[in-house]
Amino acid sequence: MAKFDNPEDIKVIVATDCGSTTTKAILIEFHNGEYRLMVRGEAPTTVEAPFEDVTMGALNAVAEVEELSGRKILDENGKFISPSNGNVGTDIFVSTSSAGGGLQMMVAGVVRSMTAESAERAALGAGAIVMDVIASNDKRLPHQQIERIRALRPDMILLSGGIDGGTTTHVVEIAELISAADPRPRLGSSYRLPIIYAGNKDATEMVFETLADKVDLKKVNNLRPTLERENLAPAREEIHEQFMEHVMAQAPGYKKLMSWADAPIMPTPMAVGLIIQTIAEQYGIEAVGVDIGGATTDVFSVFRPDKETPVFNRTVSANLGMSYSISNVFAEATLPMVMRWVPFKMDERDLRNRVKNKMIRPTTIPQSMEDLIFEQAVAKEALRLAFIQHKSFASALKGVQQQRTIADAFEQSTSGSSIVNMMSLDMLIGSGGVLSHAPRRQQAALMMIDSFLPEGVTRLAVDSIFMMPQLGVLTEVNKKAATEVFVKDCLIHLGTCVAPAGVSKKPGAVMKYSIDLPDGKVSGTLNHLEMKRFELGMDDKGLPLEVKAVFEPERHYDCGAGRGHKVETKLYGGVVGIVLDGRGRPFDLSTLTEDERVSHLKEWMTELNIYPADRL
Repeated sequence: MAKFDNPEDIKVIVATDCGSTTTKAILIEFHNGEYRLMVRGEAPTTVEAPFEDVTMGALNAVAEVEELSGRKILDENGKFISPSNGNVGTDIFVSTSSAGGGLQMMVAGVVRSMTAESAERAALGAGAIVMDVIASNDKRLPHQQIERIRALRPDMILLSGGIDGGTTTHVVEIAELISAADPRPRLGSSYRLPIIYAGNKDATEMVFETLADKVDLKKVNNLRPTLERENLAPAREEIHEQFMEHVMAQAPGYKKLMSWADAPIMPTPMAVGLIIQTIAEQYGIEAVGVDIGGATTDVFSVFRPDKETPVFNRTVSANLGMSYSISNVFAEATLPMVMRWVPFKMDERDLRNRVKNKMIRPTTIPQSMEDLIFEQAVAKEALRLAFIQHKSFASALKGVQQQRTIADAFEQSTSGSSIVNMMSLDMLIGSGGVLSHAPRRQQAALMMIDSFLPEGVTRLAVDSIFMMPQLGVLTEVNKKAATEVFVKDCLIHLGTCVAPAGVSKKPGAVMKYSIDLPDGKVSGTLNHLEMKRFELGMDDKGLPLEVKAVFEPERHYDCGAGRGHKVETKLYGGVVGIVLDGRGRPFDLSTLTEDERVSHLKEWMTELNIYPADRL
């Protein structure tokens, strides 16, 4: 590939995402002063037998892009033509990967709610699936911990523990556990398991004495140097390095793919997190992104708890998904919680059969309106549960104010407060089949509103064709191209949700509203348990229309300026428009009778045009 000192010289970009089942390729070109997505192609991933060469799937996806675009990208030998010249070649090629199960890690720390949790945050932020967390106080006996390490066979282990200058005993004990387990890597038998030590610097020598002969041990700065500070970046960077050097190098065909790419290949979730961080940074906003798949649900967030420094968090709910894991969702959420979103009665045995059928036939799609409504009700619960898990994990540092000694830390069970603030959230982005491919965009909007319960004024969007991974890795090479395509081609802007927080004991008015729509001002009163929708679309450049609005909440309700205080703000349009949600926060349907619940559900679905009115 040709090298460019100036990112502005990059005019043609090809990017692939090698997923566990499908490899997706996109073509981005610079036209009329802006970067735009031209076409996309996809092909089955070829990491497993009989092919065992991931590049075959990547080349097949790129060949489809060639066919659709008319641009010749590959030469007769299947190599990229670079640099571009006219309608031939590409300037850069980048790729992400979750093929072969992605990056699977174990993390270990001294205290489960402190250093071990910091290690988990570092691993998740680097795009890993965390298989288990080992801690001195996790209530397992040493032999159980050793058996667990042996059985899981992770791609790598992140070992942390202790603040710099603190006690060294406990972290060395964990190193001894790992040494006794003598773990074998999942991929490749010819190399030693990578272990990253990011703990108390005073224990480094003892940890190396314990482990260096058995594993490939690397040291980085302590990820919890003091109780008050978390330093995750060095550990995350080393995880990525080890992922490239060891895990990717062992997977079939990846050495060749790495030699083609102009930036290091990234784990898919890390790339998604990177594009969400980039957008939050460039626009100065707080954002939450969710990717709901067949087996797992990933939640990403960027919040500014101190109003200045953005804090990124990612969680993986490995048991919450819409096909392989749908039974887990049903079991964890419980039947009444799923059925509260369904505006008619359904037989319980029939429901359980539907769930099991989806699990054993994961690629099927709903065949009737009843099926669709039920599947979207399950999706709301999967998203809700994944977000609860994310909020508990995305918290202020634990053990900062309460602790006096390390003994106190071992007894500590209280959590730090969550930094997730739905009132300050600016944008909520949905991704994954059930959201991106919902038959009506209004359905995706309502699924996100019902599961995440945004407060105040929040923009809603979905990823149209799951381009976020490719755009995330592209930020490493050309941030301008990645952000322009993300905003103009990747996101389907749904609109804005306005949801006053609070609950009044007496049903009645929630707030007065006045919105300057393009075809005239609308004003009125939003009542308790009422939802309203107003059309507000896109401008001639394909960007959301902006309008001014004034909201005057009643004294029990808050739109962002405090209870009862007026808010003057901008609203952004989209394919759904403006949604006013007067159902209150916290939102609770349990106080309604069965007939009232069904009646309200039908009202909301009709007002938002969720399903055909004659089918409700």
